[in-house]
Amino acid sequence: MRRGLDARMEPALVKPRGIIFDWDNTLVDSWGCIGEALNRTLSAMGHAEWGMEQIKSRVALSLRDSFPALFGDRWTEARDIFYAAFEAIHLDYLKPLPGAAEMLRSLGASGVRLSVVSNKNGGYLRQEAARLGWQPLFDRLVGAHDAPRDKPAAPPVLLAMESMGCESGDPVWFVGDAAVDMECAANTGCVPVLLRCEPPRPGEFDGFPFRHRLENCAALSGLVSEL
Repeated sequence: MRRGLDARMEPALVKPRGIIFDWDNTLVDSWGCIGEALNRTLSAMGHAEWGMEQIKSRVALSLRDSFPALFGDRWTEARDIFYAAFEAIHLDYLKPLPGAAEMLRSLGASGVRLSVVSNKNGGYLRQEAARLGWQPLFDRLVGAHDAPRDKPAAPPVLLAMESMGCESGDPVWFVGDAAVDMECAANTGCVPVLLRCEPPRPGEFDGFPFRHRLENCAALSGLVSEL
């Protein structure tokens, strides 16, 4: 439930017609791969490497939205270094989170339409879904550069909703592990659902609160089955 808000003020939760998932660290464990590619980039650009806690707290936006602030006029050079490093390792690092495949199949079997909206490059996103054999489970896999603007802006979510046959006002959940996912839900009228085992950091979701927090994939499947 949204923190600081009386439960009586929340609308009753209903079974979602569709669920839009984030990808990295919501369905697959990506921190190791992201950290390795980013630190190769930082080192090549003359920056100090980041520790994992720093990576987890600072990596959320798409590359085209985050690299200009980090690398200034040299951001396209850094982009090319990052993509070369990432492309070389991302399929080797690919690992689904526990219970993710079972959850997706269970949700699909219950009639819930599924899509992904990620700030990972769309080509890499679809490569990873294909490697896992998950592509048939989703109506659409939307990554960075697939829409005019990236998450948390609305355009990638609108693409996903169109493919799912969902319209504004339909019960659609946006499920992710970070504040940018809750912001994206707020920008698009989706129900913001936090899916991760780590508890929120102080102030992390003050700007864009989550409606529900679930610690693992099995808990999400269980919640939907109860509705």
